[in-house]
Amino acid sequence: MAYTINRRSLLLSGAAAAAPALLGIDLAQAQTASGTLRVGMTVGAVPNTNGIPDQGGEGARFMNVTLYDQLVAWELSHADRPARLMPCLATAWKTDAGNPKRWVFTLREGVKFHDGHELVADDIVFSFDRAFKRDAAWFDQRAFSQALPQIPGVVAWGAEGKNTFWVETAVVDATLPYALTWMGIVHRGAWEAAGKDWNAYTNKAIGTGPWKLESYNQRERAVLVRNADYWNKDRIPKSARLILMPIPDANARVAALRSGQVDFIEAPAPDAVPSLKAAGMQIVTNIYPHNWTWFLAQIPGSPWTDLRVRKAANLGIDRSGLKTLLGGLMVEGQGVVPKGHPWYGKPTFELKHDPDAARKLLAEAGYSPQKPLRTKVAISSSGSGQMQPLPMNEFIQQNLREIGIEVEFEVFEWQALIECWKAGAGSPSARGCHALNISQGPFDPFRAFARILQTNMAAPAGVNWSKFSDAGLDKLFAQIQTETDSAKQDALLAQVHGEVVDRALFLYAAHDLNPRALSGKVQGFVQAQSWFQDLTPIRMA
Repeated sequence: MAYTINRRSLLLSGAAAAAPALLGIDLAQAQTASGTLRVGMTVGAVPNTNGIPDQGGEGARFMNVTLYDQLVAWELSHADRPARLMPCLATAWKTDAGNPKRWVFTLREGVKFHDGHELVADDIVFSFDRAFKRDAAWFDQRAFSQALPQIPGVVAWGAEGKNTFWVETAVVDATLPYALTWMGIVHRGAWEAAGKDWNAYTNKAIGTGPWKLESYNQRERAVLVRNADYWNKDRIPKSARLILMPIPDANARVAALRSGQVDFIEAPAPDAVPSLKAAGMQIVTNIYPHNWTWFLAQIPGSPWTDLRVRKAANLGIDRSGLKTLLGGLMVEGQGVVPKGHPWYGKPTFELKHDPDAARKLLAEAGYSPQKPLRTKVAISSSGSGQMQPLPMNEFIQQNLREIGIEVEFEVFEWQALIECWKAGAGSPSARGCHALNISQGPFDPFRAFARILQTNMAAPAGVNWSKFSDAGLDKLFAQIQTETDSAKQDALLAQVHGEVVDRALFLYAAHDLNPRALSGKVQGFVQAQSWFQDLTPIRMA
């Protein structure tokens, strides 16, 4: 639907969503359960439990690194430095000396699934089959749709004995280990026990992770219990149970925390932060690789194909005012990555608020406040790491109106927006939008740049939603993908980023500080500099 945001609609939606009945919460049971951590997520539905969940990064955060393990994982125990890769189900990995496209993984011995099945290399093969082998009896279309944007270019895989797994990519890919952090490992016996039906498996999911699934209701909650036999004794959960609840409205999440319905919420409403602190709640933030941007379509008929228009829009945003709106819980957007990042480079286009310069550029392009450029933007009403998409977009809408750009919003539920992102500009699912607002995490070179800008990643092949194409940047992406020297790779990435900013390929709004509000009962949480987080250290006082 076409939609223009207003503050009254925001207030009304928040009040309605805050009703406990709509949250599906059994307060008596939740409050009396000893050692139970209750989380209010920003998504509109509980993420799928199939090991490559939907609902974006939040799905991975709450339903992948909890129920499942991956070959390679993020080390999440430190708040004072960026997260880095560490062994998980694989104790070691390397490229094949005779074939640099092939990676070989040595598996950890003695790992058990929740049903007692011992992890072997054939289970990794099964996990890849269900996501990528379309003619397999156990192929899972939903897993495929989520895996393809995260783990592209995989062409072959297999087992060598019990403890060795290999995977081969179409081209040499030095970034593959990062991608594998999205792949939870399942086994065939669990799928068979669910009647060979991935839909039925949702309620009977079996992984090797630190939490086990007790119950699942997509619209209400998932209940997980501690895996006391988890192979990594340092990560056996300190809480007995974990309850995950979808609460997409920020005001409703705050209300749920205040009333004791939940203990831990993501993205609290900024104007509620002072009173939450006064009430004894913990407000936790940390810098991490995550930005909030508009993708700008580069297809025929899009106004964003004009560099003058793209630069004007970026100069029209009052990022300082946006920061005030969010109670200081952001860093002003300066590109895909913030200033000071090794990949920032030396762009010459300064991302500042300069409405006079913006109006001049728009006039050159044939637009003015009297003859405005009209465009439609796909946005989310809530969602994974989306900060506060409705009030933030309303703020930007007002900024752009002042320089001569009239914005109409097409509002999607979070998972629907992800599907629109994967389909690409110009697709029927885009509903005539020439821009799309979605948060994304530049965790690694592929996610930061290649998957959103490389020609062969144009949606639906990847998540280059804009369908941008440039031979020069493609050449740089190919160099980055094969460069194993980190310093040389950083230099290439800095070159890419400088050009991306100078060409204003996105509307850069904010870098997220990932705020969370926690009850005073929550102890032991360490907010890592990562999109992923570890809930296992949390104790409930």
